[in-house]
Amino acid sequence: MFKSFTLVGILLACAAFGDDGIDMGFRQMYNLDFPGAHRTFGDWKVKHPADPLGYVSDAAAHLFGEFDRMNVLQSEFFVHDEAFTKPKALLPDPRAKAAFLRELETGERLAKEALAKSSDRDLNAMFAWVLTFGLRADYDGLIEKKYLSSVGYMKTGRIAAEKLLAADPKCGDAYVAMGVEAYILGSKPMPVRWILRLAGSNTDRDDGIRKVRLAADSGRYLRPFARLLLAVAALRNKDVGTAKGILEDLSTQFPRNQLYAEELARLKKTK
Repeated sequence: MFKSFTLVGILLACAAFGDDGIDMGFRQMYNLDFPGAHRTFGDWKVKHPADPLGYVSDAAAHLFGEFDRMNVLQSEFFVHDEAFTKPKALLPDPRAKAAFLRELETGERLAKEALAKSSDRDLNAMFAWVLTFGLRADYDGLIEKKYLSSVGYMKTGRIAAEKLLAADPKCGDAYVAMGVEAYILGSKPMPVRWILRLAGSNTDRDDGIRKVRLAADSGRYLRPFARLLLAVAALRNKDVGTAKGILEDLSTQFPRNQLYAEELARLKKTK
């Protein structure tokens, strides 16, 4: 559980970012409607071809599609018995990887161009820039199992997120990039934490949970993911009641996402 997860630590956003189109695309993505999310983000790119957020968001939809196909969330978040474990895909889809990298690289280029013109004060470009690091960390760590590069992207994304939060303290989702790094790396054995701290990573597990809670309370795009993280943390602390409450709410909000319903069924079975 939580082997290297950064995931949507990284899907940062605050109230100034995007509009109903971007919001809708993320909701579709969380609800596993990936074709709908790609259409929504595609429409946004046509209307706003210079906006990096549309491309980076579309890259996130490609990545989440792979997570769903390969059952990554189940295997990384939860411990299953045989009755609840789905067969796993053996290999990543090269076409999905190509689409992911194409959208991500376009978003990176546009974000760099916008930030160069604005002296790092373009909040939308700052968000897209942070998101690129998180998505790369997720792909390396969760799809390709390249943990060292994943940790490096995680740290760089956290530093960029701190800069974003300093520019806009109301950006609640920015806390996820910081919180996920601290919680996941803080859950590693002491010798590993010591090495990671020397390399500049935050390994304060309690601080990580505190920041994820802030995102769960005030986040926008990432609020559902932050709440899922809190459910997993509650399960690790044997607080089944809290976990069940969060999962029930998520299951109602995103009925097509079977992860929540499956985990609720598992909790009822093992009670």
